[in-house]
Amino acid sequence: MISEKRHSTWPHVTQRVAFGLIWASALGTLVVLGFILAYILRLGLPHVTWSFLTTAPEAMGREGGILPTIVGTIALTLGAVVIAAPLGIGAAIFLTEYTWESPITRAIRFGAEALAGVPSIIFGLFGFIFFVSYLKMGWSIASGALTLAIMILPTIIRTAEEAILTVPHPYRDVSFGLGATRWQMVTTVVLPTALPGIITGIILAIGRSVGETAAVIFTAGTALNMPTSLLSPARTMSVHFYILAIEGISLEKAYATGAILIITTLVINVLANWLIVRAVRRNRRRPT
Repeated sequence: MISEKRHSTWPHVTQRVAFGLIWASALGTLVVLGFILAYILRLGLPHVTWSFLTTAPEAMGREGGILPTIVGTIALTLGAVVIAAPLGIGAAIFLTEYTWESPITRAIRFGAEALAGVPSIIFGLFGFIFFVSYLKMGWSIASGALTLAIMILPTIIRTAEEAILTVPHPYRDVSFGLGATRWQMVTTVVLPTALPGIITGIILAIGRSVGETAAVIFTAGTALNMPTSLLSPARTMSVHFYILAIEGISLEKAYATGAILIITTLVINVLANWLIVRAVRRNRRRPT
């Protein structure tokens, strides 16, 4: 009798222990994240001023602001996303809607997964050899954006593919039953329903582009001048932060730049979550 009671209570004890470990892991993650954010913001925000955001660096970054690095970050990130997003979403649509499982699709998926695991420094070396040297594009926004596009392409492909696969098959059957073509079905049913997941993948790609350092140094350069065209060299905020910190030029400016990077990342994530929630609510209100 006693053994039966012990046997019946054991799963409950195991479940409580498991839930406790899960909550402890989640709280531990939040504590670490909060500590990092608080540390960087506490050291960086006091040095963030309007002049810091609107002026160019001087004396190798010891004085002045970070305006050219902000422009360089925006230009490189937008360029990479504009190139990679259509290619990634198009590849995901092809893999899920226009082909059956075959050696070709398996090879494409394997290539995307292998490409996602390549270190960023390798992308930087490839971009330097191919775009900067072979194509003679030089250290420029164009070289950096193309390199970043190749680097974030696997992320967009895999997230978009998974988002499209979550769309129920009856949606497709009903669309075909109403006489829609496959392209009409994809554009009016599948993509709107999968939009939150696709946006999530694009946001992850943007976050990786904003925080990338190694690939950008090899392709976009480290110039502190304001970029004037796609063929101009540029320095991003992450590269600026790295150079200021690693060379000991100015830790105050480095922490201030880090604070701006953290705030930028938080704003991007909040905006992305707002867009995702809005898209989900719009899809729920659509008539069936």
